[in-house]
Amino acid sequence: MAHLKLGEVLVQQGLITEEQLKTAIASQQRNKGRIGETLVKLGIITEEQMASALGSQLALPFYSSENADLLKPQGDQDLEKLVPADFAKKNNCLPLSKHLHSLTCAVDDPLDFLKIDNLKRLTGCEINLVIATPTALKKAITDFYFSEGEGKISMLDAAVERTYSTSLKHDDKIVMSSESHQASAELSLDKLIEKAGEAPVIKLVDLIIRQAIDERASDIHIEPFENKIILRYRIDGHLYKIPPPAPHLHLPIVSRIKILSKLDIAEKRLPQDGAISAKLEDRNVDLRVSTVPTVWGEKVVLRILDKAAVPLQLASLGFDPKQIEQMRKALASPYGLFFVTGPTGSGKSTTLYSALSETIDPHKNILTVEDPVEYKIEGINQVAVKPDIGLTFATALKAFLRQDPDVIMVGEVRDLETASICIRAALTGHFVLSTLHTNDAASAITRLMDIGIPNYLLTPSLTLILAQRLARKLCPKCKEPYEPNPAHHGNIKFKSDLIYRAKGCEACNNSGYKGRIVVGEVLVVDNDVRAILSRNGTYAEIKDVARKNGMSTLFDSGLRLVELGLTSFEEVMNVTVEY
Repeated sequence: MAHLKLGEVLVQQGLITEEQLKTAIASQQRNKGRIGETLVKLGIITEEQMASALGSQLALPFYSSENADLLKPQGDQDLEKLVPADFAKKNNCLPLSKHLHSLTCAVDDPLDFLKIDNLKRLTGCEINLVIATPTALKKAITDFYFSEGEGKISMLDAAVERTYSTSLKHDDKIVMSSESHQASAELSLDKLIEKAGEAPVIKLVDLIIRQAIDERASDIHIEPFENKIILRYRIDGHLYKIPPPAPHLHLPIVSRIKILSKLDIAEKRLPQDGAISAKLEDRNVDLRVSTVPTVWGEKVVLRILDKAAVPLQLASLGFDPKQIEQMRKALASPYGLFFVTGPTGSGKSTTLYSALSETIDPHKNILTVEDPVEYKIEGINQVAVKPDIGLTFATALKAFLRQDPDVIMVGEVRDLETASICIRAALTGHFVLSTLHTNDAASAITRLMDIGIPNYLLTPSLTLILAQRLARKLCPKCKEPYEPNPAHHGNIKFKSDLIYRAKGCEACNNSGYKGRIVVGEVLVVDNDVRAILSRNGTYAEIKDVARKNGMSTLFDSGLRLVELGLTSFEEVMNVTVEY
């Protein structure tokens, strides 16, 4: 049965019907996740039935709760030292027995290849898998590791905790001689790979990534300097220093990240880009990895792409109802150009994916070309550009036009050739979505003209332009109300007698803010705007007519969020310009 999909196995075993499978697939497409997890959440099958079917699909043994004795590790093999307690608990895996260099482990998800790879490197063993339900595994792990309090946690585990906690508490006192730094920099490749596979390094990388996700970080920065590492997380658009590990661990940590992202571990002179796919608890997280050489070693930045943390739905991003209605009306058009503009880090990709999700239809052929593919979406054909082999935005777009597309998404319009093909596609009956780097919606039109697109092609093709920024949301637990002060707010008239400002509490790490919300500006390209375009009108004319027709500028949208108590006036002034 290994060639059958899990849903087909369940149908074949008579555990679900075809109709129930279709219901689960529809739910899976909306909420993501795996089909087995979706069926359990919907109450169609039990955990036991799902695990048993997964065992049948993959030809792996299934240990049911009726045979609880099978989930008892052999007691004379020091398995608790081989697989530390916190690794077992975090990854829901349990070592059962060891024979020579072969370790039998019980897991609830045998398809989590990152977890299996970590387990293999941690133990130095080949892994034989058996399947158990998450509930049965958690109980078995608790019984094995914690039935005698903390006494069974391995010495290795404690040593690693001491090492990292020391660096957490005494970050400013870490000093390392330049001779020691030079010695570690000259480690042989074999030694480096060996160190990258040691348990402390595996655990440190795991800890850094998990803590970043728990803190809602979008990026992790690992930066080497002469006598220290600086570790920073970007949270809600701002970088915060995090107590780092010891400086001598920099090379092994970078090597471990390179191994996971399939980069060249021996190449330290050139920048490299890679990706890691990980499953943490019940959600899938993708990480984009970038390395650059600095004078003190390689700096690594990991971009965290967590679909569970960012719902790809227009209604969830913070746009006002009128703006959402305008966007949905544009997205329903059979052809035209839909642009999202803003600086780097303003949430353009998330909005673009959310807009694209609104167009998903079994009767439509949807193609995307991206650099790189940030979120993998069911039902959409996604292509990643590879300039080194000649696969650019322009070449992919030319190929798309021969693929009978209905909707095309282009990650970014960077040059005249890409822009021209997008225009041509829009004029020949296709709906095209893309991004531009401009300050506001009206300047996107002048930007397209500047790169060489004539106005007579823009006039019939443009449908809607959305400009956006991301403003930090006030922490709901500590935000404090106050009366607007003309001395501080000038002549701005607020509709509310009270607005809110940041204060700071434990829940928001004393920043006063938690999470971010979109500040948007939607320019609908209607007949009035087209009339200005047709006579080569200026930026100011386009903006004026759009405002007269009801467009809320970025600043206007920001003030609406201030009046609703969602963000502060200071934050709006930081991310927008008053026109």
